[in-house]
Parts: sequence; structure tokens; C-alpha cells
Amino acid sequence: MKKYNVCVVGAGMVGRKMVEILIERKFPFEELKIFATREREEEICGRLFKIEETTIEKFKGIDIAFFAGTEGEKGASKLFGWPAVEMGCIVIDNGADFRMDERVPLVVPEVNPDALRNHKGFIANPNCSTIQMVVALYPLHLEFGLKRIIVSTYQAVSGTGKKAVEELQRQVESYVKGEEIKNEVYPYQIFGNVIPEIGSLSEEFEGYYTEEVKMIRETRKIMNLPDLKISATTVRVPVFNGHSESITAQFEKEVSVEKARKILESFPGIKVIDEPDKSLYPVPLLVSGKDEVFVGRIRKNPCLENSLDLWVVADNIRKGAALNAIQIAEKMIEMSLI
Repeated sequence: MKKYNVCVVGAGMVGRKMVEILIERKFPFEELKIFATREREEEICGRLFKIEETTIEKFKGIDIAFFAGTEGEKGASKLFGWPAVEMGCIVIDNGADFRMDERVPLVVPEVNPDALRNHKGFIANPNCSTIQMVVALYPLHLEFGLKRIIVSTYQAVSGTGKKAVEELQRQVESYVKGEEIKNEVYPYQIFGNVIPEIGSLSEEFEGYYTEEVKMIRETRKIMNLPDLKISATTVRVPVFNGHSESITAQFEKEVSVEKARKILESFPGIKVIDEPDKSLYPVPLLVSGKDEVFVGRIRKNPCLENSLDLWVVADNIRKGAALNAIQIAEKMIEMSLI
């Protein structure tokens, strides 16, 4: 098997997870480098890595570059992404800056791998909440024809980054000790609270935050449904890792719970846990660290015809970011596009 020179740009939560998954999945790399804002050494997955300062010259000889940019750490792909492509590198970017760029395929490998065929060297990874939703809905769309989506998310603090995880930990400890609870990362304390604000207010959709707009626009692009009706409310919750979503999906054709469950059970990348009478359904604590998108609480919606309600949970750092990016590269290798 051909081997590739690979780099990961960013050494935060997503970057480290990318390195771990590349090693775990035995990705065919000849050399694996990590670039970040400053030089240092760090142990990742039992290996000591020398992290190098990111400069454009470092991309010379690199075949595949994974940019790990998250909500809290963006900008690297804006500085280095296209220059790296010009040096012959395939860029797979987890940041939000180029997702809606017409030159850039926005890809979830289980859903739209054919979008990779016309790549220009730069591929975007969708938003974490978008990824798990489209994986769950795409096989149902193929059978029934998707018409409308109404989604509310329950998003873990890991989606914001390491500082948010540490802040929730400190707030838990302060509560236990009876100390004053302080907040810096979010506009309110997150412990014991939910905050219906992720991102900044959108100029395009009045009253919507940018995370909600991402779910709308990215879903339409990935599924090639530019007129799909979507409403999203995205909420930060005091969970360390793992995003949950309550989804109402309306279809063109009549749907049944039994058929929908069978379709989901047979689709790659999905695991169904749906025995509510036994309190069996996906929850973040059980899903964290897993590769699949988990679906449960599958039921008919009594208010809309041809509609289902679903509960969808996934590890937002793993499938929602690092793993999906690596699966894109694996799919490109499989399709002889690298």
C-alpha cells in the first residue's frame, strides 16, 4: 500500500484526537508531523511528538494536511490552507471558513463521497452537529424523500474547546466546595444551566446564532437539497463530551417506524439503540469515545404527516471532527483521488 506524508495542524483537543485516530486506524502514513503556533514536545497516544511551528515552508513534501481548527481556534487554514494546496498538498479542513466556498466539497463520507471527485485540493469537514444529523437522516431521505427538518441540539462544552471543559470542571468543584462560581468562556455559568447561544448572531437569518445557520446551510449543501426547509435551535449544556439532538423530520412519502429502524440499522456508521421500555437509548456518557452516530427514540410525530421524531447522539470531537476528517482521506485513497 502506498504511504503518505501527513501533518496535523493544531494540537488542541481536535488535533490530538486526529493524531490518536490516525495511529489507531493504522492510516498509511510514512511520516506524521504536528504543526502548531509554537514548538514543544507532547506525548500523544503513547508517542512523543516534536510539535513544530507552522510555516508555509513546512508543507513542502506533505501529501495530506489535516487542519484541526475548532470554534475556539480558527484561522490556520485561512493563512496556510490554499498556499499548502499550491505546494501539492491535499488539505482537509475542520474549520468553518471555507465550508460554503463553491470551490470546496463539504463531505460526510457516508453521505456524499462523490462530491470528492471534483476536488481542487481543499476539502471541508462539516460542523459537528451537522455531521451527526445528516448521517442519521440521509438513509431515510433516500427511502422517503426529506421535506422538512426541525432540530434542537444539546451540545457539550468540548465543542468549544479545552478552556470550556476546564471551566465546567472548575464550576463543578466550586459548587461542591460551596465557593463562588465564576464564568469566563460563556456568558453565563454552564454548570447547572443551559445556554441557547452558540456562535454569534447571524446577519443572514434574523435572530439565529451562527451555529444554527451552519446546520441549515451545511445540510443543504451536503445533501444537495438547496431548498430544504430547516429550523435549528442550538443549545450548550453542562456535558463534557458528546452532542445530542432532538430531530423532527418530515418526508414526502408515508413513513413507518419499523421500516425506518431497519433502514437505520443497516446503514454504515449508524448504531440504533431503541428500546425505550427498557430505558435503552443513546446518551452522551455511553457514546463518548465511539465512532458511530447513535439513534434512538424513533417514533411517529403526531402533529405532522409523514414525520418521525429521532434522538441522535455522537461524540462531537471524534465523529463530529477528527474521525470524519480522516474518513474523508481514507475515502479519497479508496477512490484513487490522492
